[in-house]
Amino acid sequence: MDPREKALIERVLAGDTAAFEPLVLPYRRPMLSLAYRIVPDAEDAKEIVQEALLRAYKYLRRCDIERSFRNWLYQILVNAARDHGRKHGREASLRSDDALTESSPSPEAGPEAAHEAREARAQLLDCLDGVSPKEREVFLLRDIEEMDVAATAEALGLSQLSVRVHLSRARRKIKSRMKEKYPHFFGSGR
Repeated sequence: MDPREKALIERVLAGDTAAFEPLVLPYRRPMLSLAYRIVPDAEDAKEIVQEALLRAYKYLRRCDIERSFRNWLYQILVNAARDHGRKHGREASLRSDDALTESSPSPEAGPEAAHEAREARAQLLDCLDGVSPKEREVFLLRDIEEMDVAATAEALGLSQLSVRVHLSRARRKIKSRMKEKYPHFFGSGR
């Protein structure tokens, strides 16, 4: 764990509740972005992030300071999203039509390259509708949030083998949908 995060956690646990804000502040936008990819609308995503942050505060004593705080937060977030879906009687669905799902173009990229990158990412996320909820979670954490296999497994409470299996299935299904919906990405020879 980052020494700064460890110090902030120790401060919160010692009674300095104001230390919680700087601890979670760097993760709020990434958490909102991930929640929005999992649930149907922005208001639900905000509610899930709020619930995840409340749970993180409540159960901060359970956080293993030898492990990644980010992964622990994401695990809480995914569980909050699952609970929200059960509570509202609907399966989580992916949204790809908002600025939260757009990739950040590199500063060197021109406007056309940036537009193409955003369009490609939106099309990729559009193809997630054919994967199971578990495959979606694994794909989002592993390939979109760029967590490694071990961190993804920890965040989702799965074995590393299970993460690899779900990721392989998700990638195969997404590639198939991409070929159907956006064949121009695969050239004319395939």
